Amino acid sequence: MPEYRRLRIPGGRYFFTVNLVDRKSRLLTDRVADLRHAVRRVRTLAPFRIHAWVVLPDHMHAVWTLPDGDDDFPRRWRAIKDLFSRRLDPLERVSASRVCQGERGIWQRRYWEHAIRDDGDLAAPLDYVHFNPVKHGYVAHPVDWPYSTFRACVARGLYTSDWIGLDDLGDNRGERAPG
Repeated sequence: MPEYRRLRIPGGRYFFTVNLVDRKSRLLTDRVADLRHAVRRVRTLAPFRIHAWVVLPDHMHAVWTLPDGDDDFPRRWRAIKDLFSRRLDPLERVSASRVCQGERGIWQRRYWEHAIRDDGDLAAPLDYVHFNPVKHGYVAHPVDWPYSTFRACVARGLYTSDWIGLDDLGDNRGERAPG
């Protein structure tokens, strides 16, 4: 079995993508209260700062900063996934390999992370997170998606409430607006 290595930086800032196994599922938005509960619990036990988060039906993106001297984001994701999963009835199909590992069949085993080097490297992931519901066709404007930190970022002055939508993109769907 290959060794999987992650770039772990104490006090680092990261962009994550975490997916469900069933990419047609609506589980995350249908059970967003359970997901929020899991995140709150984990943050009380192992704090981290949330810069941005979006929950879509089958996957989510987040930008976090860990406390100084702490590089253990895998433990946090494992705990969030576990706490969320425990709140659900075990109705999904589970492979034999997952049964042997004591896993549910809800989450993809791996997730994607990107270490954010500096403040200049932060803008693109924040925009990606907040534009994602538009990119996937759930809403025409980020402000319309209820499962996102976009409105909180507007309140902090990071975005205007009318920040980019489908009508602003033309043929550049999913790309940063020139500016």
